Amino acid sequence: MSAAGRSSGIGAGSMLAAARLDHPGARCRRGVGDAVGVEYVSRVPRPPLDGLIDDLYYLEGAPPYARLTLPPTPAALLIVNLGAPFRIRAGTDIEAAEYADGCVVTMPTRAWEFGYPLRTRSVGVHVKPWGLAPFLPMPAAELCDRPVTVEQVWGRPAVAELRDRLATADGPHEMLTLLEEELMRRLCETAGLGLVRHTSSVIAATSGAVAIGDLSVAAGVSSTHLAQRFKELIGVTPKRLARTYRFTATVFAIDPAGPIDWGDLAGGAGYFDQAHFGHEFRAFTGLTPTRYVEVRRRFLREHPGHVLDGWPLPAD
Repeated sequence: MSAAGRSSGIGAGSMLAAARLDHPGARCRRGVGDAVGVEYVSRVPRPPLDGLIDDLYYLEGAPPYARLTLPPTPAALLIVNLGAPFRIRAGTDIEAAEYADGCVVTMPTRAWEFGYPLRTRSVGVHVKPWGLAPFLPMPAAELCDRPVTVEQVWGRPAVAELRDRLATADGPHEMLTLLEEELMRRLCETAGLGLVRHTSSVIAATSGAVAIGDLSVAAGVSSTHLAQRFKELIGVTPKRLARTYRFTATVFAIDPAGPIDWGDLAGGAGYFDQAHFGHEFRAFTGLTPTRYVEVRRRFLREHPGHVLDGWPLPAD
């Protein structure tokens, strides 16, 4: 399983993460963690959901750490929780909030912390940056760095009924089918989605190395209009999305098991200099580049080959 795919598993169980520049492929994947035991099953949804969603997943088991930090990535997340409540500390929050039924997380701009129960069980959706918009009753900007419960988005009766059906399903594959059917029922037309999806795809294809002004010219709209649509449907501006794609691609280029030439890495990613790169690293992770690698190496050392390794970082 790819690092990006592994990181995704977390998120949900967490976001738990996401950027999935190389998300799990169209085939079903089953991953097992280390000796503690984590089961992770994922698959790509059928059209037209595959244009909005990277993958559906099932996660169950004991997490490798009680708390994990997730740097922001160009992705969103929806989790339906089937086990004990989990906790999230997002953005500039001082205290973590408890989520019993699950959560909806639009593309974040700051690192966030996910606190697991002793054992976790959930199904979730790793969503493309623009992919939550057709399922939300409010603009995505209202949820930026403000995770909400699934009940706040879909209503308590509907979520309770969905959780009951998932809890009595015959295994992970049936659970993913039930979740897929629920998403199909809730899919609705969204104004401006084509524009945002196309422009975001251009940003992704260049790993964020694109002139934002050129995007609005190519789309035939004003930069103001494009930014407004992005904030409505993704929650952030095109510039912020490009910045996040660039940082994510740079981090995935790091091999924590080997030597790292930070100057070459920063230059190859298009950062002005190593100081600029270090500033971005701290802004996205709260860590210096060298400290980040130390934490990643800790994960690799303590839980080699774990299904959740790749993006989340131990927070304790």
